[in-house]
Amino acid sequence: MDPTPTATVPPLQSDCETESSSVWSWWPSWRPTSMSLLKATDSKILSCIQNELWARFVTLPTKDRIWTLTLTNKVAKKPAEQASKTPLVMVHGFGGGVGLWIRNLDSLSRSRTVYAFDLLGFGRSSRPPFPSNADKAEHQFVNSIEHWRQSVGVENMVLLGHSLGGYLATSYAIQYPSRVSHLILVDPWGFPEKPQIQNQEVQGESTELVKRPSAPRWVKAIISVVSLFNPLAVIRAAGPWGPGLVNRFRPDFKRKFEDLFDDDTMTQYIYHCNAQTPSGEVGFRAMAESLGWAKRPMLQRVHLLPSSMPLTMLYGAQSWVDSSSGDKVVQIRGPAHTKVLLINDASHHVYADQPEKFNQVVESICNSVN
Repeated sequence: MDPTPTATVPPLQSDCETESSSVWSWWPSWRPTSMSLLKATDSKILSCIQNELWARFVTLPTKDRIWTLTLTNKVAKKPAEQASKTPLVMVHGFGGGVGLWIRNLDSLSRSRTVYAFDLLGFGRSSRPPFPSNADKAEHQFVNSIEHWRQSVGVENMVLLGHSLGGYLATSYAIQYPSRVSHLILVDPWGFPEKPQIQNQEVQGESTELVKRPSAPRWVKAIISVVSLFNPLAVIRAAGPWGPGLVNRFRPDFKRKFEDLFDDDTMTQYIYHCNAQTPSGEVGFRAMAESLGWAKRPMLQRVHLLPSSMPLTMLYGAQSWVDSSSGDKVVQIRGPAHTKVLLINDASHHVYADQPEKFNQVVESICNSVN
């Protein structure tokens, strides 16, 4: 079903909110969070949207539910023309949700339908168990995206993914290339191979593959301990101090959206998204090696994308993600259908740091499709 909403549907709905069972079932009473609080914060953010919004859960064949936004221009002069254009589908990154696109959704839905959804295991979507095997965890994510596409009724899409969403969008495009008209990767995670830092003996000489000072033993010990837990476990373990930790360590989220909210709405959103029972976080950990690297680096598989599939990679010029991976993708696929763009004065969250430039670039790419 490809919806054509005729009226804005408030995101606050009477849907039954459930949380996966956990052996730590006593934690929610200690942590100042709940799915209801996440729902309220999500709704406050989405209330800023001016265009036609349909916010609802899409039920997959697996019975999992994906929290989904559909946006169209309610003042479009030619609604039929807008409906005929290839829709844009936006996939958020690790620890995020649809609320982080709030500076982009109205602008990008002026001329075509835009879909955004919370990845399985994140945000308001269902939080099922994920396997510890990297291949199987990736398959579960990608399979849920395909089931979502079938349930919504999207035939073809401009697929945009940020960070972890970029990794999963690439994997999806490899498996379902006929569904992707243009692939847009924004500061994608998981492309390069993890550098080898150990010394190797080569023809009797000691050679260091990557020259960098060895970390102190105490640092290595902390890293070893932290690697035993899910990446955001500290937020949940902090209990009532969790929201304060998010405010302290990610004050940039408040600054990025301060023109929309003069309070802690966005950091509260980040907290509530990640203080729930971990699920997608478990899947991410299964796919990650030392968190910063993928066990199955996408540079080893990007050649499996059809050579004719247009691919654009957007990087923040001040991001921690190395844009040289994009240059390597151009070398692998060739420059005819692969572009790499840097957005100045932008960090990892390009879409929030430079929303006007980001929206302009994405809209231009979408217009190149139709």
